Amino acid sequence: MPPLGAYALIGGVAVLGTFLATFPIRWYATRVAFVAEPDERRVHSRVTPYGGGAAMFVAFLLAMMVASLLPARIGLRGLFQNSSEPLGLVLGAAVILGVGLIDDVRDMSAPAKMAGQVLAATVLFYFGVTMFQFKVPLAGLFVVSTNWQPLLTAVWVIVITNAINLIDGLDGLAAGIVAIASGALAVYGVVLVRHGLLLSDNLGPLIAVVTCGVCLGFLPHNFQPARVFMGDAGALLLGLLMAAATMEIGGRTSGPFSGQTYFFFAPLFLPLFILGVPIADMAFAVVRRTAKRQGFHTPDKDHVHHRLLRLGHGHRRTVLILWAWTAVLSGFILVPLFGWKGNAVIPFGVVVLGLFLYTLFRPGLRKNPGDIDEPEALDPPEGTGEAAAVLAGPRAGPPSARPASSRRPETGNSPGLHGRHP
Repeated sequence: MPPLGAYALIGGVAVLGTFLATFPIRWYATRVAFVAEPDERRVHSRVTPYGGGAAMFVAFLLAMMVASLLPARIGLRGLFQNSSEPLGLVLGAAVILGVGLIDDVRDMSAPAKMAGQVLAATVLFYFGVTMFQFKVPLAGLFVVSTNWQPLLTAVWVIVITNAINLIDGLDGLAAGIVAIASGALAVYGVVLVRHGLLLSDNLGPLIAVVTCGVCLGFLPHNFQPARVFMGDAGALLLGLLMAAATMEIGGRTSGPFSGQTYFFFAPLFLPLFILGVPIADMAFAVVRRTAKRQGFHTPDKDHVHHRLLRLGHGHRRTVLILWAWTAVLSGFILVPLFGWKGNAVIPFGVVVLGLFLYTLFRPGLRKNPGDIDEPEALDPPEGTGEAAAVLAGPRAGPPSARPASSRRPETGNSPGLHGRHP
């Protein structure tokens, strides 16, 4: 029986730890000018510090420490006994955090950043955090040989981390999507353990719980108008944790599949649904930029959040719509878990149809100039990245800011360090 009380306690530690750690880190980032300054490429109208990624990492370490110290009768000590995976997860998270911090400060090149992601994935694999097998419908079970595990682990980490990083374009967007997706993944993992389809010492559900907790703890600081940004450090960290959780859960499911839910037949496909919004956005970006013969990291204004902004949805409304889509896709995997059949599909379909219509058709916009939630606002909402050009248009940057051509406008809370003062 999964230790639900222990998971709840650890999730609470992650929430509280991130929320409290963000205050001093935000203060220190402001003091040392580790900040994003307003300019013509961004929406935010005031200097905003980075540091959210560091706060998430501190809370992640604290939650893992608490999990390892809980009494055996109520805790998860079996996950830490005779296993190198928790240490590998911590070290891999430290590596990816370092890569993100360097990128926030110096704007790493795309090959250098990918090399850092491969290094983090290598650490995970070396300590055993990888996938062992996966099941494909109508094709059977594939056991991954040790020769292929390093490559698959690296590809998985690169895909998930870049998907999260690319969607980080508006305040609260990435944190909210990952919170919903990791929460759904945690529930799914716990149910698999309860049905005996996943070993009780599997680290995946714990990683998902901690990931959900750090996102929920960070959202009060990051929802529009944001008072702190997670930066690439935070986006890459969340991506690595989600990659590890999905490999642990989706790549290790064993035993006979009951058919109670269609994902029992292909559990490794889970990320395609719970992270459907960022993965689809990344896939379209790759196709779009390849068709234009541009590099993958070439910025543009055609991400899904930009399209919603152009449809007339405001900053907050765009974020909430994409949260809602993530919740619907997560519900798609959770509803069958609990045996709902027949008529349960009807209200679910109605929700999907209603959300689809609301997303595509421009809503009636309020004309109140004081409403910062709409594009017509006189004072644009907080945030950074390509969305700035959509909402705010050209605007003069501070004298200390670098030329627009030298900035990386790819992500909202992960734009890199600009205009830093000594």
